[in-house]
Amino acid sequence: MSTQSPFALRGLYAITDGPRDDLVEVCTAALEGGARVLQYRDKTPDAARRLDEAHALQALCTRLGVPLIINDDVELALAVGAAGVHLGEDDGALADARARLGSGAIIGASCYDSLERARRMAAAGADYLAFGAFFPSPTKPHARRATTGLLRDARRLGKPLVAIGGITADNAPALIEAGADCVAVISALFAADDVRGAARRLSALFDAARS
Repeated sequence: MSTQSPFALRGLYAITDGPRDDLVEVCTAALEGGARVLQYRDKTPDAARRLDEAHALQALCTRLGVPLIINDDVELALAVGAAGVHLGEDDGALADARARLGSGAIIGASCYDSLERARRMAAAGADYLAFGAFFPSPTKPHARRATTGLLRDARRLGKPLVAIGGITADNAPALIEAGADCVAVISALFAADDVRGAARRLSALFDAARS
């Protein structure tokens, strides 16, 4: 039997696309367009800038009532008071992150194309399980590929499911139908000419799925 996760959301999961001068502005547009979760993802080594940006995004998310998740960096999440952290397979043990961030933190785990890893992460206390890439991704062109059947099989684990990888407003409906609680989007959102409009289109897919 699954326990209740603090990650009880459904909708667009926005993931930032690295250093950019207008980071706060485009994130504001994404959240105002309907994104339900924001993940700060920046793989550069500029710790001072990343700290400043994470603080700014945490203030934004607090104001708009949206959880901020930090990609891969437990200490940065702790430093800015973020809602939680997202961990890949090389980002440390989930139990260690839980010990640092506390029982109320949202800790998500990348499960790629592996139902077995998803089982292990669910048993370890992950609050949500992320699968992908489902489609060719400009962010990770060589990422392992997942199938919609994996989402259907993972429903029995009793955790919220996040789909990621090359997702657009055109291909997201199949993932939502297969059981994705959230679709995580980078390029189709933050590379759009109209970020707010792109967020609205993606968010509306979840309303359509309910009708």
